[in-house]
Amino acid sequence: MKYLAIDLGLKRIGLAYSAHKDLVTPLPAVMRKNRNQASDEVKKVIREWEIDAVVIGVPLGGSSEDEMKRRIAHFMNLVAFEGEVFYQDEAGSSLEAENLMKGEIKYIRDGRVDSISAMIILQRYLYKKKQNG
Repeated sequence: MKYLAIDLGLKRIGLAYSAHKDLVTPLPAVMRKNRNQASDEVKKVIREWEIDAVVIGVPLGGSSEDEMKRRIAHFMNLVAFEGEVFYQDEAGSSLEAENLMKGEIKYIRDGRVDSISAMIILQRYLYKKKQNG
């Protein structure tokens, strides 16, 4: 199963890939100019990496969960992805990503933190999946 994790942001969209249950690789983030350009770029990544399922970070349990799921559904509708879409709690993933990137690099807003955040989201999902058999 090939997974693409998406950390959906208003300025940058972090992406990470896994085709192996224990190895997740951050991909270059999509710099978002508008939703059509962003969805087209994500669509290209899905095709290029032959993705079977998408895991999207969402703030579960918070007051914004329903609104975020609505935005995600709209974005994925633009992407026109036919496979399965899973939601994974993203709580603290951006902070964890910044801590992993210690030093000056975390202040550069080129999408690296966003893609490492997507990597963390996918690692959490795969770990949870493994624990549940």
